[in-house]
Amino acid sequence: MTPTDQPCLIDPSATEHTDDACDKVKDPDVHATISAMLARVGDKWSLLVIRHLGEGAVRFNELRRRIGDISPKVLSSTLRSLERDGLVEREVVPTVPPQVSYELSELGNDLLVPVRALVAWTFEHTDRINEARAEFDARAERNERSA
Repeated sequence: MTPTDQPCLIDPSATEHTDDACDKVKDPDVHATISAMLARVGDKWSLLVIRHLGEGAVRFNELRRRIGDISPKVLSSTLRSLERDGLVEREVVPTVPPQVSYELSELGNDLLVPVRALVAWTFEHTDRINEARAEFDARAERNERSA
């Protein structure tokens, strides 16, 4: 299925794409940007970084401590990617040694709205998600034993 064959990502129930926003989604460049952003926020670390930066500006090592099990290399790479996407701003304070802090940009703060909605949705449906996982795992185990 090509990007132009897909239902409108703005309004998936739309059967015809007469709306300008839905027509724009058909543009390969727009589609590529949407795919890249979904991949970015769906990776292992980006949402954690965004969540912690949503609390305000923070220096690199403090951010690393807050997140926990993340290497400096991975955190640095994640921050660079988020900065490139316009979600994070980096400020270097010219001291000796230089101090670098990170904070969400206006665009990054806008992203907090759906991120918080996703967290709320997950919280609300945690029991159902865990039940579905347990049922799946039980079926998979039964299938493995019968194979």
